[in-house]
Amino acid sequence: MRVDNAIILAAGMSSRFAPLSFEKPKALIEVKGEILIERQIRQLKEAGVKEIIIVTGYKADRFSYLEKKFSVKLVYNEDYLIRNNNSSIYAVRDYLGNSYICSSDNYFLENPFEIEVDDSFYSSVYVEGYTDEWCIDTFDDGLIKNVKIGGKDSWIMLGYVFWSNDFSKKFISILKDEYDKEETFDKLWESIYIEHIDDLNMYIHKHPKNIIFEFDSLDELREFDNTYISDTRSNIIKNIAFKLKTKEKDIINIRPLKDKNKIQIGFTFEAKDKYRYYYGKDILEKI
Repeated sequence: MRVDNAIILAAGMSSRFAPLSFEKPKALIEVKGEILIERQIRQLKEAGVKEIIIVTGYKADRFSYLEKKFSVKLVYNEDYLIRNNNSSIYAVRDYLGNSYICSSDNYFLENPFEIEVDDSFYSSVYVEGYTDEWCIDTFDDGLIKNVKIGGKDSWIMLGYVFWSNDFSKKFISILKDEYDKEETFDKLWESIYIEHIDDLNMYIHKHPKNIIFEFDSLDELREFDNTYISDTRSNIIKNIAFKLKTKEKDIINIRPLKDKNKIQIGFTFEAKDKYRYYYGKDILEKI
């Protein structure tokens, strides 16, 4: 079947990517000389996908230049602060057909996209040893029969997805029925899929190792693009390094800091000793 379009999800705040995500959306981070989302748009267009819809939310205005530069369409998800990514799917429900669903923060070493595909799938890579990612179990023909969080020596969900027109119609119907339920607010769309896996056929789409990358933290980005070791491109980290009379490369193990309502208020990190930094207040405390 021929791909109609691609949906790129870019509404989230990416709290684990602090403090870079405080200063700009994660999708607009430069990796090895390219802006993450721009690289993905180019790859989609090179594959022949002409219609690309980007779902924005956090710092939505920062994406506006993409409309002119790449002729993409922007759709604003007004619920991005109070719901998980199921709200981004809901925001583009009228565009879904034979559609790629992509995460704006993925980096594909090689272009994985094609204009003709066989059926709905979730891309996957194999992980040796224990992993706390979403592990896939399939039938012999590759149809996904179960997904569980955590496992050992397993194929895991990672990267982009393709929904056939039939899959899209079924999923949106389910989402509409469950959207206003309080328990749905915090669900990933993948969780909804798993709950209805018997009615939503999706196949595994296997990729070799080191083709699909996802950076959940600055530390992980530094492993892939070592220019970030000494230059984080973050004014916050540069300011902290100056105050502590240290170098940016010494600021490591950054973790989001949240209040009792689970609202991110800063981050913790190590720089010889452990510290807390409160964003917006410019308060630095030694733990």
